[in-house]
Amino acid sequence: MAIRSAEATWTGTLKEGKGSIKLGSGAFIGAYTWASRFDEAPGTNPEELIGAAHAGCYSMFLSSLLTKAGYTPTLIHTTAKVHLEAGPTITVIELDATAEVPGLDEASFLEQTEAAKKNCPVSKALTGVEIRLKAHLK
Repeated sequence: MAIRSAEATWTGTLKEGKGSIKLGSGAFIGAYTWASRFDEAPGTNPEELIGAAHAGCYSMFLSSLLTKAGYTPTLIHTTAKVHLEAGPTITVIELDATAEVPGLDEASFLEQTEAAKKNCPVSKALTGVEIRLKAHLK
Protein backbone atom coordinates (compact mmCIF):
# COMPACT_ATOMS: atom_id res chain seq x y z
CA MET A 1 0.00 0.00 0.00
CA ALA A 2 1.01 3.61 -0.45
CA ILE A 3 2.91 5.84 1.95
CA ARG A 4 1.74 9.47 1.72
CA SER A 5 3.62 12.51 2.91
CA ALA A 6 3.10 16.13 3.77
CA GLU A 7 5.32 18.81 5.21
CA ALA A 8 5.03 21.99 7.20
CA THR A 9 7.40 24.86 7.87
CA TRP A 10 6.92 27.43 10.63
CA THR A 11 8.98 30.60 11.12
CA GLY A 12 8.81 32.96 14.07
CA THR A 13 6.94 32.96 17.33
CA LEU A 14 3.57 31.33 17.86
CA LYS A 15 1.39 34.42 17.50
CA GLU A 16 3.51 36.52 15.14
CA GLY A 17 4.95 33.72 13.04
CA LYS A 18 3.70 32.10 9.89
CA GLY A 19 3.93 28.80 8.15
CA SER A 20 3.16 26.79 5.07
CA ILE A 21 1.77 23.32 4.61
CA LYS A 22 2.47 21.31 1.49
CA LEU A 23 1.12 17.96 0.36
CA GLY A 24 3.73 15.52 -0.91
CA SER A 25 1.90 15.28 -4.24
CA GLY A 26 2.13 19.04 -4.69
CA ALA A 27 -1.65 19.23 -5.15
CA PHE A 28 -1.97 21.73 -2.28
CA ILE A 29 0.27 24.33 -0.69
CA GLY A 30 -1.30 26.60 1.90
CA ALA A 31 -0.27 29.32 4.29
CA TYR A 32 -1.25 29.22 7.93
CA THR A 33 -0.88 31.47 10.95
CA TRP A 34 -1.97 31.59 14.54
CA ALA A 35 -4.91 33.73 13.41
CA SER A 36 -5.96 31.31 10.64
CA ARG A 37 -6.00 28.52 13.20
CA PHE A 38 -7.58 30.16 16.23
CA ASP A 39 -9.51 33.06 14.68
CA GLU A 40 -11.13 33.55 11.27
CA ALA A 41 -8.16 34.95 9.34
CA PRO A 42 -7.28 33.94 5.78
CA GLY A 43 -5.22 30.79 5.39
CA THR A 44 -5.58 27.15 6.26
CA ASN A 45 -5.05 25.22 9.48
CA PRO A 46 -4.39 21.64 10.54
CA GLU A 47 -8.00 21.11 11.62
CA GLU A 48 -9.55 21.88 8.24
CA LEU A 49 -6.98 19.65 6.58
CA ILE A 50 -7.98 16.85 8.96
CA GLY A 51 -11.61 17.59 8.06
CA ALA A 52 -10.87 17.38 4.35
CA ALA A 53 -9.00 14.11 4.81
CA HIS A 54 -11.82 12.67 6.91
CA ALA A 55 -14.59 13.74 4.53
CA GLY A 56 -12.70 12.34 1.54
CA CYS A 57 -11.85 9.06 3.24
CA TYR A 58 -15.37 8.58 4.57
CA SER A 59 -16.96 9.19 1.16
CA MET A 60 -14.65 6.72 -0.56
CA PHE A 61 -15.06 4.08 2.15
CA LEU A 62 -18.86 4.39 2.07
CA SER A 63 -18.76 4.00 -1.71
CA SER A 64 -16.70 0.85 -1.30
CA LEU A 65 -19.10 -0.64 1.25
CA LEU A 66 -22.14 0.16 -0.88
CA THR A 67 -20.51 -1.30 -3.98
CA LYS A 68 -19.59 -4.51 -2.10
CA ALA A 69 -23.22 -4.73 -0.96
CA GLY A 70 -24.36 -4.67 -4.60
CA TYR A 71 -25.34 -1.01 -4.96
CA THR A 72 -23.98 1.65 -7.32
CA PRO A 73 -23.82 5.04 -5.60
CA THR A 74 -24.24 7.96 -7.99
CA LEU A 75 -23.22 10.62 -5.45
CA ILE A 76 -21.74 10.77 -1.98
CA HIS A 77 -21.09 14.20 -0.52
CA THR A 78 -19.59 14.55 2.96
CA THR A 79 -18.72 17.59 5.03
CA ALA A 80 -16.65 17.48 8.20
CA LYS A 81 -16.69 20.05 10.98
CA VAL A 82 -13.67 19.73 13.25
CA HIS A 83 -14.14 21.27 16.71
CA LEU A 84 -11.00 22.75 18.24
CA GLU A 85 -11.50 23.53 21.92
CA ALA A 86 -9.34 24.94 24.70
CA GLY A 87 -6.14 23.06 25.28
CA PRO A 88 -6.03 23.19 22.27
CA THR A 89 -7.74 19.85 21.67
CA ILE A 90 -9.82 18.44 18.83
CA THR A 91 -12.88 17.21 20.69
CA VAL A 92 -15.48 16.36 18.04
CA ILE A 93 -15.69 15.80 14.31
CA GLU A 94 -19.16 16.10 12.81
CA LEU A 95 -19.59 14.23 9.53
CA ASP A 96 -22.64 15.07 7.43
CA ALA A 97 -23.09 12.76 4.46
CA THR A 98 -25.67 12.82 1.69
CA ALA A 99 -25.85 10.02 -0.85
CA GLU A 100 -27.81 9.05 -3.92
CA VAL A 101 -27.93 5.27 -4.17
CA PRO A 102 -30.59 3.82 -6.48
CA GLY A 103 -32.49 0.89 -4.97
CA LEU A 104 -31.10 1.25 -1.44
CA ASP A 105 -33.53 1.38 1.50
CA GLU A 106 -33.05 3.71 4.47
CA ALA A 107 -32.23 0.99 7.04
CA SER A 108 -29.52 -0.58 4.87
CA PHE A 109 -28.15 2.88 4.10
CA LEU A 110 -27.84 3.78 7.77
CA GLU A 111 -26.14 0.46 8.50
CA GLN A 112 -23.55 1.13 5.79
CA THR A 113 -22.98 4.73 6.89
CA GLU A 114 -22.27 3.66 10.47
CA ALA A 115 -19.88 0.95 9.25
CA ALA A 116 -18.05 3.55 7.15
CA LYS A 117 -17.83 5.92 10.13
CA LYS A 118 -16.31 3.19 12.27
CA ASN A 119 -13.97 1.65 9.70
CA CYS A 120 -12.66 4.28 7.28
CA PRO A 121 -8.89 4.60 7.82
CA VAL A 122 -9.05 8.23 8.94
CA SER A 123 -11.78 7.45 11.50
CA LYS A 124 -9.58 4.66 12.82
CA ALA A 125 -6.63 7.07 13.08
CA LEU A 126 -8.80 9.51 15.05
CA THR A 127 -10.05 7.07 17.70
CA GLY A 128 -9.40 9.58 20.49
CA VAL A 129 -11.95 11.98 19.03
CA GLU A 130 -15.74 11.73 19.18
CA ILE A 131 -17.10 11.31 15.65
CA ARG A 132 -20.74 12.21 15.07
CA LEU A 133 -22.57 11.31 11.88
CA LYS A 134 -25.66 12.62 10.16
CA ALA A 135 -26.51 10.67 7.03
CA HIS A 136 -29.14 11.46 4.41
CA LEU A 137 -30.31 9.25 1.57
CA LYS A 138 -31.67 11.18 -1.42
